[in-house]
This record gives sequence, C-alpha cells and structure tokens, in this order.
Amino acid sequence: MTASALLQFLLTGITVGSAYALVALGFTLIYNATGIINFAQGEFVVLGGLLFFTFAEVLHWPLAVALAAAVIIVALIAVIVERLAIRPLMDHPVLSRIIITIGLSVILRGSAKLIWGVDAHSVRPFSGDASLMIGGAALQVQYLWVMGLTALAVIAVRLFFDKTITGKAMQACAINAEAARLVGISVPRMVQASFALSAGISALAGAVIAPVTFASYDAGIVLGVKGFCGAIIGGLGNGLGAVLGGVLVGVLENLGVGLAPTGFAGLQDAFAFLILLLVLFLRPQGLLSRQRTEGV
Repeated sequence: MTASALLQFLLTGITVGSAYALVALGFTLIYNATGIINFAQGEFVVLGGLLFFTFAEVLHWPLAVALAAAVIIVALIAVIVERLAIRPLMDHPVLSRIIITIGLSVILRGSAKLIWGVDAHSVRPFSGDASLMIGGAALQVQYLWVMGLTALAVIAVRLFFDKTITGKAMQACAINAEAARLVGISVPRMVQASFALSAGISALAGAVIAPVTFASYDAGIVLGVKGFCGAIIGGLGNGLGAVLGGVLVGVLENLGVGLAPTGFAGLQDAFAFLILLLVLFLRPQGLLSRQRTEGV
C-alpha cells in the first residue's frame, strides 16, 4: 500500500470514527445516569440524519437551522421515550430496562421506515463537493465538518459538566443517586436530561455524517453497535475513553480494510467486533477505564 493510500484510509477512518465517538459518548451518558445500555442509541443517530435530510433537502431550510432543528427534535423524542418507557421501570431490574431499549429500537426503526421509506437519502455536503489534497490523499471538506463539529460537541459536553449547575447535578447522580436525592437533586429530572443530551449528541452525529454515508432507516444497528464497541474499548462510563474508543474503531476498521487481502473489503463491519474481542481478551476493563463513580 502506498503512503497516499494509507493516509486516505486514515483520514476516512478518523471521519467515520468521529461519528462513532459521538455515539459512544451518548452510550456513556446514559450508562452513567441509569446503569443501563441504551440499545436505541443508534436509532437516534438515524433520526438525526433523516430529519436533517427532510429539513435541508426537502424543506430547504438554512443549514444551521436544519441542523439545530434535527438535534432538538431528537432530544425531545428522547425525553418522551424516557418519561413513558424508562422512568416507570426505574425500580425494576437493569435487564428489564435494557430489554425495553431494544424494543424502543425496533419501534423507532419501524417508524422511520414508514415515514422515510426504505431508500437511502443523499444529503448535500455542507460546503459543496470541494476536496483538499494532503500528501496525495483527497480530504473532502465535509470530513472537516464532521471532525470539527465532533470536537466542538465533546468540548461543549465537558464544559457543561464542569461549569453548569445542571451538569454537576448530573454528575452527582452518576456518583451516588441516593446521596444526590438527599441533598435535593431531582434524580428523575437528571436522568431525563441525560437522555436528552445523549440523543442530541447522537442526532448531531447522524446529521453531519449523512452527506458522507447517506441517511437510511436501517443504519442505526451498525452505527449503534460500533458506537457501543467504542464505549467498551474506551472503558464504559469514561467519557474521554468513549470518544477515543470511537475514533479508534473508525481508524482501525478502515486501515484493516486497506491492509486486508483482496476480497476481504466486504468484511469492514466485522473489524469493529474483532477489535472489541481483542480488547475484551487483553484488557476487559477498557483501554482508559476508571471507576464508574467518577461520572463522565
């Protein structure tokens, strides 16, 4: 493989890995707040992409308005989902709540299929089809949007938890929900806020990656599983680890396809699982694990 081809796979891997990183961060936020794995996370990504397609391509709204609307609507959907499906089961075993999220995933996927159909929808890149040449590799400007907005989202989440009362209250609930309740923090409201923030981040991932991968009702399974792999690899419950794990999954799966013998390119989706298995065998606590009580 030439150096330019290697660089091309690396840039593509960082781009898709940025989307996985946001999904992985969403998993971590929900896990820290409730102790459950939200298997409907991938569907929030899909809804973000499809809503952005509707607003930007069908209704021709301005880019910023379409992006903000998609994120806000998906966050509101998550609030409704938490209130109607998750909160009534908060006193039930964790497994029951996890199974509910699987059912929610099926419902959201079926609803998306009914509304948007089975076809994949193309979305125009934010800044046109221009590309930059770096070391012989073509870097689409949309890749910069994906990486840049991912970085901004991660920084914003970090500042939210460090600088705001709500963010600190959410961390307190993640550390010790009973103690947080005793000092007057509404744990159900913090859990609801965690769902909204997690879904909004995932919707942002779906919107910014749509011009690269298209928007399709059935993409949530793959995106959700790869984001989950990133969260596990980085250490479930560790926000920074989730982000780095998601990027690592994207980079390694693309490099794996590039370095694999001819005929193995169709196994790209399997590389994420191979990476996950290696991490579980060699370091089951994750590459950047820390105690769950530290929050995000």
